[in-house]
Amino acid sequence: MWNPDVYLAFADHRGRPFFDLMGRVRAESPRRVVDLGCGPGNLTASLAQRWPDAALEAWDSSPEMVEAARERGIDARVGDVRDWVPQPDTDVVLSNATLHWVPGHAALLAGWAAQLDSGSWIAMQVPGNFDAPSHRAVRELARRDRWAELLQDFPFREGQVDDPAGYAELLANAGCTVDAWETTYIHELTGENPVLEWITGTALRPVRSRLSDAQWELFRQELIPLLDAAYPMRPNGKTFFPFRRIFVVAEVD
Repeated sequence: MWNPDVYLAFADHRGRPFFDLMGRVRAESPRRVVDLGCGPGNLTASLAQRWPDAALEAWDSSPEMVEAARERGIDARVGDVRDWVPQPDTDVVLSNATLHWVPGHAALLAGWAAQLDSGSWIAMQVPGNFDAPSHRAVRELARRDRWAELLQDFPFREGQVDDPAGYAELLANAGCTVDAWETTYIHELTGENPVLEWITGTALRPVRSRLSDAQWELFRQELIPLLDAAYPMRPNGKTFFPFRRIFVVAEVD
């Protein structure tokens, strides 16, 4: 279960990559714009503002997120991105911080490129931080005797996503002109245990789903010192949290 309120606790930080991605899409008057993995819809709304004449299609696998998006006036639907098929008038497909949850998403990207008309756009962004100290700390803790059996299939490991060159090669071979890059954002976070709160809304969701309430609280408490060591609070009370992200924007030739 996704919690939109927890996810939105860092809305400004999470939103910046979306706008950096969207800024490289040069579609002028698209007929249909699709947001795959729309989340709570706070960013999807900006697509309607940029392209007010386009039909806006929004999907998310989480009923909680879709409900939050609908409360914002987004006509979102619950659906798996693996089941999505572009309608004939689709000119822009955008997926922000979603495809890393989908095994085999490289084949999806190539398939979409084959189905879209010439001049259409595919834009996606995924985290590239699966070897970051935050994820290493979670994996280290998950391997300890207390947790090893419960969390043996914790999903986020190295190789979860490709690098920019890999995605560029994939989509170029699929008949696209590609712009691919990576950026490491240095987020300055405030509050107590801010990195823990950040990953609670995303990377720790698979952990939470496997633990009871009491186990979850114990896991969090054991994780805090590992994250504090990796991301020490600065003298001003704030914490730097580097976060690498991978971007791909492709125009179908």
